[in-house]
Amino acid sequence: MNERLDEATRFSLMAAAGAPTLPIAGPAFRRPEPAVIRALNGVSSATASALMHRMGVRQTFIAGALPRQPGTKVVGPIVTLQFMPKREDVMAGIALNVPEEQLEKATALWAVFETVAPGDVLAVQAYGDMNTGCMGEMLITYFKGRGGAGIVVDGCIRDWPRVQEIGTPLWTAGFTPNYASQGPYLPWAYNVPVALNRVLAIPGDIMIADDDGAVVVPAAMADMVAEHTIRHEDWEEFSRMKLAEGGSLKRYYPLDDTGQAKYETWAKRKK
Repeated sequence: MNERLDEATRFSLMAAAGAPTLPIAGPAFRRPEPAVIRALNGVSSATASALMHRMGVRQTFIAGALPRQPGTKVVGPIVTLQFMPKREDVMAGIALNVPEEQLEKATALWAVFETVAPGDVLAVQAYGDMNTGCMGEMLITYFKGRGGAGIVVDGCIRDWPRVQEIGTPLWTAGFTPNYASQGPYLPWAYNVPVALNRVLAIPGDIMIADDDGAVVVPAAMADMVAEHTIRHEDWEEFSRMKLAEGGSLKRYYPLDDTGQAKYETWAKRKK
């Protein structure tokens, strides 16, 4: 048995020489202008999701990432962290140069936090895995110290009792006692495109996350979403008022032709 283990170790170490060097960093990217973020601050995740669906972009809601601090909302540029399945030759290559207790410092997990700017939202691809604690109290404390706005994880975090006290808005699939490389995945790359439960997030896109969940707004669509939202939420205000007065549901939600005419009259008076 020991001879087999020694042989496996020997082959892993040989293969490690040709394994990828981690962490893998994505190219530089542009964050949206602050005015764009401000314009989207009043947009709910539900409105953003509905508008983009009508515009033809239909996979924007990150199912499974649940809000962990009720009543919080974030709107901000996305930075990304990508976990990938472990493989022995890659792990051996990291371990050759780093003591075991320092291993995670040599991965994308540490590297991505150094790129966080005030207002950023960290989006983490972790395959919904319940055995990988993507980050915990210390890293989230550092994230808050750098001015990060919130974190959306397609997976789990650890240290939940202490993380709650930090107050950083979080959307996660759950919690685990495990650390980041203890499960089947390894922090691999940062600021690269990631998949969050089949939703594509690209660095520089915008995350809108609230009590309904987290939604990705493509950077190129941000201005359109902001522009259409103003009118959408305006007529919803009118519809809400009419429904509270006992008005016809068929007429006022959504607006039929008669309801639309009444809305336009109301909107002119409102101005």
